[in-house]
Amino acid sequence: MSDILFHTMPDGRNIAHRYLPGTSPALVFLPGYKSDMEGGKATALLDWAQDNDRACLLLDYSGCGQSSGDFADGTLGRWCDEVLDLISAKGLDRVILVGSSMGGWLMLLIGLKLGPQLAGMVGIAAAPDFTDWGRSVQDKLRLRGGETVFDENPYGPEPTPIHPGFFLDGQDNLLLGDTIPIDCPVRLLHGQADNDVPWDISMRLAGALRSDDVQVTLIKDGDHRLSRDRDIALLLAQVDGLLRHAE
Repeated sequence: MSDILFHTMPDGRNIAHRYLPGTSPALVFLPGYKSDMEGGKATALLDWAQDNDRACLLLDYSGCGQSSGDFADGTLGRWCDEVLDLISAKGLDRVILVGSSMGGWLMLLIGLKLGPQLAGMVGIAAAPDFTDWGRSVQDKLRLRGGETVFDENPYGPEPTPIHPGFFLDGQDNLLLGDTIPIDCPVRLLHGQADNDVPWDISMRLAGALRSDDVQVTLIKDGDHRLSRDRDIALLLAQVDGLLRHAE
């Protein structure tokens, strides 16, 4: 495992990350909402990259993990800027984005800005537009009124907050209602036993992407995390395939 490094943004935010030099395209892992780079999928990807001499970048968004900042200030736009700044700082000429849950939404927003640098994408239970389809009318009214909404957290004792700033930014960055002008190869993995993000979202995303090279893999007994050994093996096989395609 590579050492934790810190990248300073123009406003002083320190973004914790791990970076492994290696062969291009570089793998860039984008964690889910309120998650970090210490999760099983992220560390498995870094270990695989090390074994295969591949460049790899993991990071904690500001307000998450070991990065500085307040989680309440986090938005898709803010975190997107952090990832793009890190990609630039590391001099990565071509990347494959791997996005988990909310990271799958962020993956799309970053991919739209990368242009020809984008060699491929892998979504794991990708959750674009979840501020829209994932919130009730009552929640939306509360969030628009400046109130924080708390959700039950199946993965820990503390409820998960949705802050008004994140919600409003999400509503400004909805993607599924129109063609998403991304043309690179895309692989989408989704568990059909996912209780957080319906697997139909990956099907909608596949239809919205302009790329003709989009494959959706459904795991019948897979949950939202898709972090079992066989799930991770499937993820790594998809990454390997995309890297071979990009060579």
